[in-house]
Amino acid sequence: MTKPSCMPPDNDTRTPRFVAPANACDAHCHVFGPHAQFPYADTATYWPPDAGKDALKRMHDKLGISRAVLVQASCHGRDNRSMMDAIATSNGAYRGVCMADDSFTENDFQDLHEGGVRGIRFNFVTHLGGAPNLEMMERVLKRVKPFGWHLVIHVNAEDIIRYEDFFNRFDMDIVVDHMGRVPTTEGVGQKAYQILLDFMQRDNWWVKVCGSERIAIAPPFYDAVPYAQGLVEVAPDRILWGTDYPHPNIKKHMPNDADLLDLVPLIARDEATQKKILVDNPARLYGFDD
Repeated sequence: MTKPSCMPPDNDTRTPRFVAPANACDAHCHVFGPHAQFPYADTATYWPPDAGKDALKRMHDKLGISRAVLVQASCHGRDNRSMMDAIATSNGAYRGVCMADDSFTENDFQDLHEGGVRGIRFNFVTHLGGAPNLEMMERVLKRVKPFGWHLVIHVNAEDIIRYEDFFNRFDMDIVVDHMGRVPTTEGVGQKAYQILLDFMQRDNWWVKVCGSERIAIAPPFYDAVPYAQGLVEVAPDRILWGTDYPHPNIKKHMPNDADLLDLVPLIARDEATQKKILVDNPARLYGFDD
């Protein structure tokens, strides 16, 4: 069986101009394969080029980043083994966000938690398969809540509007991937972005100011900066940042990850806020030790 592939990442990571603070965390990245060891899911809509834990580590070393949160991507589906292997060999530097459904047993969830998982992700994006079964999602969230896990939602702008009331049902921390993928062509007054700002007024909502390369028109992705700045202004203590390496399903402009890190001082002008976003906030949410 074969599936559509996608562009490989730019592994020639340059040295960033911005110097990340000690214990900086890439709070949204992936490991893909290697496919021969960790096969991709038959149900996935794409099978990307391999980008395993060694490639991820080389990229982080070049950026000066020592911690990471690995987010299970749809190409591996609910088979979290590649992610769990990377966490297990990271000497405590990685945490994880899994994908799961109600076929998982209590022992399965316990094993994921003991292995470093601290959240569960549900995808709503159409090109990756669309929204999950909402009743199943609610059942699973009730089961993982006792672990102290949070919910990660991968949504497009239209999903923020459509599922606004549904998302507000959950009494747990909710993390929004990629600034809700709100397109910069629609302006900061667009309904989805305004709903996202409203979400961030609430103490249980978090957002990742990553995915600038997905919502911007073209490099150097500066048109995404005002959207990130607006979110930081509302809730600086509940903002995370990530690379999204290896950037699956980029259609045109594959970023160099140093360019994305160099957006941080534009998004957060002072060192104290930069440290919150890169160090303090992910440490608090994911339980990294000082």
